Amino acid sequence: TVAASESGTMFNPGPFVYMNKIAVGPDAKHSIDIEAPPKTNLQNIARAKGCNIEDLTVIILDRPRHKELIAELRKTRARIRLITDGDVAGAIMTAWPESGVDVLMGIGGTPEGVLSACALKCMGGEIQGKLWPRNEDEKSLGSKMGYDLNAVLQMEDLVSSDDCFFAATGITDGELLKGVSYFGDGAKTHSLVMRSKSGTVREVISKHRVEKLIRISQIIDN
Repeated sequence: TVAASESGTMFNPGPFVYMNKIAVGPDAKHSIDIEAPPKTNLQNIARAKGCNIEDLTVIILDRPRHKELIAELRKTRARIRLITDGDVAGAIMTAWPESGVDVLMGIGGTPEGVLSACALKCMGGEIQGKLWPRNEDEKSLGSKMGYDLNAVLQMEDLVSSDDCFFAATGITDGELLKGVSYFGDGAKTHSLVMRSKSGTVREVISKHRVEKLIRISQIIDN
């Protein structure tokens, strides 16, 4: 997975490995507030999408730190979809109608939050985040470096450029992309390529001839 934009337009995670996130697709844009309770966010998302809370699916990383969040969500009767990893894919799925996912919630990687912001900017969605220090040392270092731990990071804070790019290729089968499959002397890959300026999202199935790829890589190395 890679994202690109003009120099200085992407958020620098600094010492912060994790951030709390909430992300939605275009049909629920401007309806979220990471500082609001989960139930309030679900009510606003359901209102924006013209459905009931019970019709919403929330995607969350399956981690012990989300025990309380999951308990709160169960009380709302929203559907919960737990994933073992890959919350960038989870964020993208909120803007991918075929996925059946409406909102991403929970704590995941800060760099992944920036990648997700680039992807959702291309797709017309929205993400908000708040830095989540793992310990007092990380908190103290971040404060010394000038990070505001109480700040809500909006889309424009995570990636301010209106011309950013995002690309991802599956390695193993995941929630969004198929993994690499092999046939004879070749391989097939499944990728997504996006650009925010055009709003174009390309889903690419590629077939590669391994022998030629090896030859090209040897030329580059030399």
